[in-house]
Amino acid sequence: MIIILYPVVKKVPVAVKSLKGRYKVAALSMLARDCAKTSSGRSKLFVEKFEKDGSGVPLSSKGVFWSVTHKPGFVGGVVSQERIGIDLERIKNISKALFNRIIDPDERSLFRGQDKDICFFRAFTAKEAVLKKTSQGIKGLSKVKIKTVVDDKNLIVRYSDKKYLVENFYFAGYLASVTKDHFNVQWTLE
Repeated sequence: MIIILYPVVKKVPVAVKSLKGRYKVAALSMLARDCAKTSSGRSKLFVEKFEKDGSGVPLSSKGVFWSVTHKPGFVGGVVSQERIGIDLERIKNISKALFNRIIDPDERSLFRGQDKDICFFRAFTAKEAVLKKTSQGIKGLSKVKIKTVVDDKNLIVRYSDKKYLVENFYFAGYLASVTKDHFNVQWTLE
């Protein structure tokens, strides 16, 4: 039986973009949860409440796991019957110092000639997705390593002696990643 993940990415409306501070963060968080709700409906894995623990880690809802991400331009969400992680970033020029802090020379060699900024955001969002799946958060970033670049949209990432298959999704100048492991993935862009 083929199991499918349904990550959903949505453009942030102008009205939300114009908000400031905590109001904007709250609105982006709500929109990201709306994406997770859409994912929930498509996968028939229903989430009753999108709750987090005291550390901000999403709690499962009757065995259904969820993950969200948000940036000023786009938000995303996904649900799964297993722990899951999703992240997205706008692709932009990054400094050599930041690149070298996130991607070591061994990892860089795996991307064989791919544009530096694409390489960076593929790796960064994949690492973030794995950290979300494992409930570690950004503090574990230095311990996450790209082990294999499978193709233009799949990476194998290692964290704590375990490997994770991550899928990248390119859209509108952004890149999103979701931990997919043995699932097939059907992205939705709204």
